[in-house]
Amino acid sequence: MKWQGRSKRKFTGGKLKSIRGKRNFELGRENADTHIHEVKRKNIATMGGNRKVRLLQCNIANVTNKADGKTVTSPIETVVENVANAHHVRRNIITKGSVIKTGLGNAKVTSRPGQDGVVNAVLIE
Repeated sequence: MKWQGRSKRKFTGGKLKSIRGKRNFELGRENADTHIHEVKRKNIATMGGNRKVRLLQCNIANVTNKADGKTVTSPIETVVENVANAHHVRRNIITKGSVIKTGLGNAKVTSRPGQDGVVNAVLIE
């Protein structure tokens, strides 16, 4: 389980006294791990009656060209680079900040596919 509560340590390394135990609303969910395949989404109910759209699989991206400001949908071929986790490149997992190879060229992902439900990217010159 992923726990997203307050840390038990100060930034200096000293211990903090816990005022209470873990709570159910502090639990995190599993990662979306968006792969390259036919589009597959999953709706998740969140606090306050809102919802998130988990993008589980995707093979198209909305690619923006900064030079002329136009956005075009383009097929995703592969993941080229991922600064957050190098192992995501081998497994073709798309996250924010990863560089993907599209039909228009290499592009950097600017959206959060696991929370927004779509892959938006900006062309890299």
